[in-house]
Amino acid sequence: MFEDLLDRIGDANAVALVGLVGGILLGLAARIGRFCTLGAIEDQLYAADTRRLRMWALAIGTSVIGVALARAGGLFDPLETLYLNRVWTPLGSIAGGLMFGYGMAIAGNCGYGALSRLGGGDLRGFIIVLVMGLSAYAVLSGPLARLRIWLLPVDDAAVRSQGFAESLAGATGLSPVFFALVLGVALLALALSSRDMLRSPRHILWGVVVGLAILSGWIGTYFVAHTGFDAERITSHTFSQPLGDTIFWLMTASGNTLSFSVGSVVGVLVGAFAGSLFKGHFRWEACEDPRELKRQIIGAAIMGPGAVLAVGCSVGQGISAFSVLAWSAPVTFAAIYAGAALGLKQLISGFHTARG
Repeated sequence: MFEDLLDRIGDANAVALVGLVGGILLGLAARIGRFCTLGAIEDQLYAADTRRLRMWALAIGTSVIGVALARAGGLFDPLETLYLNRVWTPLGSIAGGLMFGYGMAIAGNCGYGALSRLGGGDLRGFIIVLVMGLSAYAVLSGPLARLRIWLLPVDDAAVRSQGFAESLAGATGLSPVFFALVLGVALLALALSSRDMLRSPRHILWGVVVGLAILSGWIGTYFVAHTGFDAERITSHTFSQPLGDTIFWLMTASGNTLSFSVGSVVGVLVGAFAGSLFKGHFRWEACEDPRELKRQIIGAAIMGPGAVLAVGCSVGQGISAFSVLAWSAPVTFAAIYAGAALGLKQLISGFHTARG
């Protein structure tokens, strides 16, 4: 059945559809479940509320277990993903993660959060999406690409194990699926170890939904890559380069094809729009303070290159890379957290200074 559908619509449209479905789930999670990186960090630092951070652990644990089961069933091979089939550069993860986290705090949103706000009518999200997408491309393949390669050259050496499960399996002789399941269950246990979390089924539900959205990207693109005729990339959701991909597609659609990236970005917008209507929160908003607009532009301009250096954003590294247990994931996420904490502290100190 799926092969017939693939033949009918084509590989590029198929992966775009996979991205669209997962993106819609992520957009709904952002608007209805309040799933947000910066919001989770703010809650933990300034409200002593860890539920939204635990949502992240729940999403990661769900996706890790899902990936392990899919691997055991032959539906997916994490070793074919970008996060495990290239040599990891720790400096890129740390520097890029710090840049991304700091820019996220200054802008007030990450790329995913900006898309969800734009879907709810907030035009400030459009500015962040536009600037972040363009700045990411400037470093990825634009005028700053040569500088990036000079600072962080790509290692063409034979790629060894780049993930926790593979490393543990190599050291013990046990299956990497076993270790993935153990680590996934441990993350679920950590996420649900709080009474406040257990009393909040909404947080639990949407954390699981996000994990399943990430899993759907992996399995869907893997199926198309191994069943179709075109060389489609095996990927899942991230929101840095895909913003630039979508802008580029909008300008060249007549001579270009759809992609998972475009489907994912559009899906988040659709899901966020539907979620905002469901909650009765949709309303057009714009930036009235030039200083706020300046912060958003600067923050977005920092986030784009940061995500490129780190090979992923808060969703790309924070969940998608975590789902395949890549070494880069916890390092990048810790750097994003530290950068965001620094940016938030600077903003709050600045506010206090201005009031004084």
